[in-house]
Amino acid sequence: MSSFIPGFNNTLDPKAQFYLELAEQCAALLQGQRNLISNTANVSSLVYHGLRETPTREGKPVNWVGFYLADAKRPALLALGPFQGKPACTEIAFGRGVCGTAASTSKSLVVKDVHDFPGHISCDPASKSEVVVPLKAPNGKVHGVFDIDASVTDAFDDFDRIGLEAIANLVAEASDF
Repeated sequence: MSSFIPGFNNTLDPKAQFYLELAEQCAALLQGQRNLISNTANVSSLVYHGLRETPTREGKPVNWVGFYLADAKRPALLALGPFQGKPACTEIAFGRGVCGTAASTSKSLVVKDVHDFPGHISCDPASKSEVVVPLKAPNGKVHGVFDIDASVTDAFDDFDRIGLEAIANLVAEASDF
């Protein structure tokens, strides 16, 4: 993988550097593996621990990283997939809450305060802010979402969104749906 993520104009920024390195680690984990569950499990763990350990996130603790995947038998639902953190909601309807909205609109969402988001689903009351990235197959179909929560408000910005979109794209390209 090249050391480039579209949208990072200043790759010397420490946060951009963190996401470039994290994306390279994800690419290495995904190499040669097509299984969606294996890939999302490993990426959840790598991203969770990476975000918790990097000094670029000091004072903005991540408390949940994982995937919700489209349910093959009930396509209007997202089912809990591999994750790191406390137990979570097991099903979310497309269009409901932050995850369901990101899935139904096929757009990433950065939510500075989840309590201000209409219809927010509180799976963990400790979560205060969130970034959700659609997991899209190469044909553009949404097969799930990549969800990251933090225990403080205003924990995510465009650097996070861009870096996490790059990682979600790596997962989607490397996995069979």
